[in-house]
Amino acid sequence: MPTDTLITDRIEIADLLTRFALLLDEKRWDDADTVLAEDVTVHSPRGGELNGLDKVVGFMRQDEVDGDHTQHTTTDLLVDVDDDQATASANSTVYYYRDGRAPHFTGGLRQRYATTRTPAGWRIREVWINPVWTRES
Repeated sequence: MPTDTLITDRIEIADLLTRFALLLDEKRWDDADTVLAEDVTVHSPRGGELNGLDKVVGFMRQDEVDGDHTQHTTTDLLVDVDDDQATASANSTVYYYRDGRAPHFTGGLRQRYATTRTPAGWRIREVWINPVWTRES
């Protein structure tokens, strides 16, 4: 794979993971197909194993708490591209807060992703969400 293609893919995947975090923060569930594959699988302690875009979006909608917001920050991104498939890993800190108030709960996560190139661009095919630490305020 040419270096410029590899660099472009890595940037697009980094952008994909940022768009996923923003989608979660902004609760834009109707836009989930812009970051998640139709056959996505999500592994998380809160939802267990969720298969398919509809199930994942349904869980996110039902998991909403009125007045609660999140801010996801993603760091230490590592991406390994293999043609039309890629894996990625990242650390994430999630702040849970209410309008105008300091966070009441903060969690550190380690996430792993499997992504795939589609005609519409890169999409998350599978994600493993592993809590590392939490702090209640």
